[in-house]
Amino acid sequence: MAAHIGRRLRKGAATTAVAAAAVAALSASQAPGAPGEDHGRQAAAGASAPVPDVTADGNATGNSPYYTDLPPLNSPNPSPSPTVGTPVSRGPAEAGIPATVLDAYKKAEAELRSSKPGCNLPWQLLAAIGKVESGHARGGRVDADGTTLSPILGPQLDGNGFALIKDTDHGEYDGNSNYDQAVGPMQFIPSTWAWAGRDGNGDGKADPNNVYDAALAAGHYLCRNDWDLSGEAGLHSAILSYNNSQDYLNLVLSWLEYYRKGSHSVPDGTGGVPSHRSDGGSKHTTKPSGPPKTKPGKPGGGKGHHDPKPPKPPKPPTPSDTVDHLEDASTGNAKLTAMAGDAFAQRIGTRAETKAGSAVGKVRIRFTITGDTDATFAGGETVATIATDAKGVALAPALEAGEKTGTFKITTAVVGHKAKGVDYTATVTARAADTLARTSDTPLTCTPGGEFADQVQVKATYKGTVADKVAATATLIKSADDATENDKGPYFKDADGKAVRTLTGLETDGKGLLTLPKLYADDATGTFLLRITTTGGATLTVELQVAAADASASPSPSPSATP
Repeated sequence: MAAHIGRRLRKGAATTAVAAAAVAALSASQAPGAPGEDHGRQAAAGASAPVPDVTADGNATGNSPYYTDLPPLNSPNPSPSPTVGTPVSRGPAEAGIPATVLDAYKKAEAELRSSKPGCNLPWQLLAAIGKVESGHARGGRVDADGTTLSPILGPQLDGNGFALIKDTDHGEYDGNSNYDQAVGPMQFIPSTWAWAGRDGNGDGKADPNNVYDAALAAGHYLCRNDWDLSGEAGLHSAILSYNNSQDYLNLVLSWLEYYRKGSHSVPDGTGGVPSHRSDGGSKHTTKPSGPPKTKPGKPGGGKGHHDPKPPKPPKPPTPSDTVDHLEDASTGNAKLTAMAGDAFAQRIGTRAETKAGSAVGKVRIRFTITGDTDATFAGGETVATIATDAKGVALAPALEAGEKTGTFKITTAVVGHKAKGVDYTATVTARAADTLARTSDTPLTCTPGGEFADQVQVKATYKGTVADKVAATATLIKSADDATENDKGPYFKDADGKAVRTLTGLETDGKGLLTLPKLYADDATGTFLLRITTTGGATLTVELQVAAADASASPSPSPSATP
């Protein structure tokens, strides 16, 4: 590996920030998962901040091997060459990204900008990871839909120099029914793809070998946990969650920095393919790992008569192939209803069944929220993929209502197989309160033509808890039995200083409090009523007293002077 570094950091090259990152990237490099590795928990030499502590469990790649080729020291978009010294040169081969792959990265960034704006995912991060994981789908060897011309598979994770991950997908993605292998241009292991997979090209399925699907899945994976990738802490945590190695982190950051300086599109299939891998290999496999194949014929493998190849046995059906339909397994006749901003109390459960009604386990069910709504599953997603259990049931993540009221749907489908689904209807109602109470018991009094010293403040609750963001109305009414607006007595003032006796568009704050504007009195005296109502039916009537000052009350005389 030292010789490799020497070739890339050639003498006389321009010194850049990428060079420093490159040195850190491969210092003390070793294969991920190898004995003695601390999975990148130590700080990099010279690092300005500690490395986030991210566990290796459940990461995207299973800490599979990755390409270690470094970005060149020359910039893809350099500043004008200096008048003296060594001219700055371009790195066209490394800066070029195959057109379809580049389009997939940018489309994923655009979708995440809309669905998770707080993540601030740059497409250059997807490009950096795509470069390190597969060399941009082996130089852009993809068809018009973005699917790789042949599967991209990492080594089988059998514990022999790698992590030990036994088969989780019955070979559906990697063709290996013994151990898992990282799959596709973004190198997801099957168990991660089962929940992280996305349909990025709109063909109705999530395929880890499709660069649009894989790039979108990688974007959502990096944006989970409310990480903000515009800051160092969130960015480092996200990258380490993808492959938990300090060397990997530094290498991805190097390519991220490089692509941020500029890149360009090249025709599909013409991109450069990396040649060095963290485990010492030179390339990813294109078919499942397994025992070496030998040609039939003479002993020793020499040339001679070859027996005809036996026909391939038919591929056994996967569990998904046996699913005929999906059935509701949780809600029954119950209505899925929640107040805006709340979580739905009931979760959706769907059962995969054969035509005969038998349960089918280990089948991936995709739940999709549709309709004009901002409701999401827990974590902010609108799509969730869950595998069925031994009873054939997949339990969707908890539904969380947004602020939009109304009805929406949740549709279900078997991933990778056509079967009759089951749809669910959910309703979001407006935020409500069932109780209103004044926060003070001080009498509200005023003299004619004056202003009330205290403002009316109330607190709204719903089933004993704070009712925030609840709509309210305040009206000065004629009497307890006549809720029409009074034409005399206390009043509020509008922006122009004119008297108004009804206020609409009010809303409780985050603590359920509502403070009304100042009240004023005209010349009428007596007891007047202020009625406050909220969405949900909470009502409170407040008494207001307007009385003339007591003229009989005179101030106490001053004490007589001492003789």
